[in-house]
Amino acid sequence: MVFEKIAALLAEKLECEATEIKMETEFSALGIDSLDVMELLMTLEEEFGTEIEMGENKVNTVAELTALIEAKLA
Repeated sequence: MVFEKIAALLAEKLECEATEIKMETEFSALGIDSLDVMELLMTLEEEFGTEIEMGENKVNTVAELTALIEAKLA
């Protein structure tokens, strides 16, 4: 569920199909910078009703972001 939501949001931002977004996809390959990731994170916080702290963790892939959010929701 988390991955699907991330993929849908990225697809909307990038104007592509959600099926093009894979777990191993790197944000840099999509042309997404750290500011874009933070904006995505804020949107996901609202969607899931939780606060997600990245802290020292640098998130480079869709899988890393998915794991971060799933850990917070667990």
